[in-house]
Amino acid sequence: MSTSRVAVQDLSDGLAVDEIYWIVERQVRVNRNAALYLQLELRDKTGSITGRMWNVTEEGVAGIKAGEAARIKGKVQLFQGALQLILTQVTPVPPGTVAASEFLPKATKDTAAMFVRLAELLRGQSDPALKTLAECFLADQQLMEAFCRAPAGVRAHHAYQGGLLEHVLNMTEIADRCRDLLVGVSPDLLRMGIFLHDLGKVRELTYDGALGYSDEGQLLGHLALGVEMLSEKLALAARQLGGTFPRETEWRLKHMILSHHGTYEFGSPKLPMTPEAIALHCIDNLDAKVHEFHREITEDPGQGSGFTPYHARLDRKLFKGLKEGGPTAGGGTAG
Repeated sequence: MSTSRVAVQDLSDGLAVDEIYWIVERQVRVNRNAALYLQLELRDKTGSITGRMWNVTEEGVAGIKAGEAARIKGKVQLFQGALQLILTQVTPVPPGTVAASEFLPKATKDTAAMFVRLAELLRGQSDPALKTLAECFLADQQLMEAFCRAPAGVRAHHAYQGGLLEHVLNMTEIADRCRDLLVGVSPDLLRMGIFLHDLGKVRELTYDGALGYSDEGQLLGHLALGVEMLSEKLALAARQLGGTFPRETEWRLKHMILSHHGTYEFGSPKLPMTPEAIALHCIDNLDAKVHEFHREITEDPGQGSGFTPYHARLDRKLFKGLKEGGPTAGGGTAG
C-alpha cells in the first residue's frame, strides 16, 4: 500500500476522496422517502468508515460486493458527530489487482513469538493429563497453523489474522498473573480452558481473504465445533495415557467451552457452574472489551472531539480524552 494514499484515519470533514478501500459490508437500504441508497462499510489497515450513495437502483449497484476492493470517489461529511463518506462513484477493482492483506489489519505482535510463548505456558502445566492433551493439539501442525492465522471475530474484537492467537495469549497471561488471587481455581484447568474456548473459530470463520463465516460455522457455531475438536484430541490423549482420560476433567473442559459466553442471551447453552468456568468468562470478557474500546478510540477518524460517535453494539460513546486547546467534557474549550 503506497504511503501517498489517503488512509481512513486521516480523513477529515470536507475532504474530497478518490481512493481505493476494501468493502467490508454492503447493504441497500430505504430512506424515509422510500428511495433506495447504498451503504458500505469501507476500511483499510488504519480504520473503517461508513459510505453512503443516495438514489440508487438495485440493478445499478449489483456489481458492488462485500469482500472486494473498490475505487471510491466522494466527500467526507460530519454527521451527528461521526464522519461519513458521501459517495458519488464506486468502481470495483478487477480481481487480482490488489490483495485483501493490503487493507485488512493484522496482529501488531509477531505471530511466531506469540505462539512460542503460548506453547511454553501450555507445556508448563503440572497435571499430566492436561499436559498430554496440550501436546496433542500442539503437535497438530495444520491445526496450529490455522490457529495462528485465525481472527477472534469478524467485527467485534481482535478481528484480524492472528487475532485469535493474540486474544488467547493475552487471556493466558492475565490468568497466569492472577493465579495466586483466584482462590479455588485450578491454574491448569483454567489455562487449558482458555486455549480451548474459541478454538472452534478456526473452522467457524474464513480468513484467507476477507473475514467471514464458513458454511460449517454458520450451521454449527464455534462452541459445538470446539467440543467436537476437543473430543477428537481427548481420544488421542487417552491412548497416550494408557487408554483413559480423567472423565471429570473432560466434563470440566467441555463445560468451559459451552459456558464461556456467560449467559443464555449471549449464546451460552450452559451457564458457568465451576470456578474455572466463571473465571474464563470474566477474563474473556475483560480482554475482548478492553481491546474493542481501544480499537474504537484509536481508529475513530473524527478529529476535534473528545468522544467517539455512539456505538450501537457497545450502547455508548467512548471518551477519547482531552487535548490541549481541544473540547472539554462540557463541550467548551479547556481553560
